[in-house]
Amino acid sequence: MEQFYKVHLGPAVCAADLSDGSERGLYVDQDTILGKLHRPHRQINLMYCYYPNDKGWPKRASEAFRKDTPGGAWDYPYDDYFPYGGGLGGNSDAEVFECMKDVRRHGQDVCLTLTMDPFISDEQIAAVARDLIPYGRITVRINHEATGSWFSFNKRADYKTVAAFFVKCCNIFHREAPNCRIVLCLDGCKSLDEDKMVMEDIFTEAARAADVVSVDRYMALHWGYPATVCEDNRFAQRTSVSEIYTLGKRSRDRYRIMNQGVTKPMVLSEFNADGDVTGPYEQVDMYREFCRLLRNDPDHWLSGITMYQFRDDGRLGLEITDPSNPKNGIEQPLLKAYRELIREEPFVPSMTAGEPVSTGQVLRFGGFEDADGIGTTIRLEKKPVFFEIHFDGALRDANLMISVDGYWFYKKPGVSFIDLNSAFFEKEFDGGEVTVSLFAPPRDGVNDPSQGPDWTENYYYTLPELPTFRIRYKAAIPG
Repeated sequence: MEQFYKVHLGPAVCAADLSDGSERGLYVDQDTILGKLHRPHRQINLMYCYYPNDKGWPKRASEAFRKDTPGGAWDYPYDDYFPYGGGLGGNSDAEVFECMKDVRRHGQDVCLTLTMDPFISDEQIAAVARDLIPYGRITVRINHEATGSWFSFNKRADYKTVAAFFVKCCNIFHREAPNCRIVLCLDGCKSLDEDKMVMEDIFTEAARAADVVSVDRYMALHWGYPATVCEDNRFAQRTSVSEIYTLGKRSRDRYRIMNQGVTKPMVLSEFNADGDVTGPYEQVDMYREFCRLLRNDPDHWLSGITMYQFRDDGRLGLEITDPSNPKNGIEQPLLKAYRELIREEPFVPSMTAGEPVSTGQVLRFGGFEDADGIGTTIRLEKKPVFFEIHFDGALRDANLMISVDGYWFYKKPGVSFIDLNSAFFEKEFDGGEVTVSLFAPPRDGVNDPSQGPDWTENYYYTLPELPTFRIRYKAAIPG
């Protein structure tokens, strides 16, 4: 029987986050993503809209207002994101909640990007906030890219009204759902010749109200998709990696000035280089170069980067949607590169070992940056032929995330064993110690109000027994 000990999962220097689904692609379940990338993310970004007073609602805009010829994604009365089905008079079983539960069962936090009509009532805002109370340490990105001109909220209101609406949302969310952290996303610094951010003065109060500040950055982007084919720069742009990096840091500095010297967590809420512009190989080169700059920078100015996105109908994803079967994705070279990068610094979460444990140990899951689990160190003679972890008795009912030296697996409730051998398939291994760690995120994807006064922040699971291992170094029936 292996000796288990306490393990604390803590934050990376810069978290790896991932966007999953948008106006350019469908949501992909977390089992599929984990099977491709071999580790969970700190957050999964889900993109929805909320225009409950509009004609056509709650249908998706492109379904409510069908067009014979393709046009821009924003050429509709309201944004063509998937409709947020909750809120006042909404449906508690709506798709958005099923997606959020899927994310959290797999040990990740939710970032809910939500574009909203800036003229909805306070009670409609409060109802959305109350929807999110059971979802732990969730971040909510309200009316992102707020200094742009393409979203419906910008077409309906001037920028002062958009900024004031954001501040009002912050106040209501902080009152109704203190577990929510609110993200302000502006265009930030757009030119090396300018010191201040775009519309900095208008959005200063919004920056002070926010918990997290951010910009969206594309090193290359074909904004004419899907209406145009990218052949020149009429509907596309490309910027050097170094300029994008410098402008990102400068935006952080300006946010700090707007916040009277307070440094709030800074994230890139959407980040990639569009393969429509660069092709698949330079897309990889640009992403690697940005990560190299970040890794070598002693000024740890970013708390997270969101890869936009896992599967994209165009070329802004790790996969391209298979046009013949939208349930499938076609892997791009960026996927393999990204899988390697997120297992390197600065994206690796910390993992600290503690004292020995036995059955009856209470595991705490606050989020991917704050969880208490168990671990064990196993000495392997060589690369195993069979390497399994078994769950007997009441432990079968556990919902677990399992790390084998940073290669992760998911155990669904009711599953009695997991084959861990794929952790060795693609690496050289001649024997040595490996660390197996287990964490227990919410079984149903939501926190349990019966677990105590901190239930909105933490989820608890009492370990009924310890798992066992089956390790073999040769075939069951040798040839």
